[in-house]
Amino acid sequence: VQLQASGGGLVQAGGSLRLSCAASGRSFSSDAMGWFRQAPGKEREFVSTVSWAGRTYYADSVKGRFTTSRDSAKDTITLRMNSLKPEDTAVYYCAAGVVPTPSVKDYRYWGQGTLVTVSS
Repeated sequence: VQLQASGGGLVQAGGSLRLSCAASGRSFSSDAMGWFRQAPGKEREFVSTVSWAGRTYYADSVKGRFTTSRDSAKDTITLRMNSLKPEDTAVYYCAAGVVPTPSVKDYRYWGQGTLVTVSS
């Protein structure tokens, strides 16, 4: 079972990036899938999650700037990030769990992470 995140990179403040996460080894169409991020020296924090039915939830810090969506047929989720800020710099992880919560501990499967760097 594997989650593979991709799409990270270096972008200037105000720019956009699109992250993708592809699942393999089993279907996650019935699971919640989320995005978390971890900046250097900080704890991993919730970014967004999407339920199996497509309902989305966002951290206040990204609400209105980030959009997450899923394609259950392809077992993929995406995170569209607009108006990026230097404080968005972090390693971004995708994860899968039973319910769409903002808690790290509720997600059983994790991808390897993809680095997003936003320059000022």
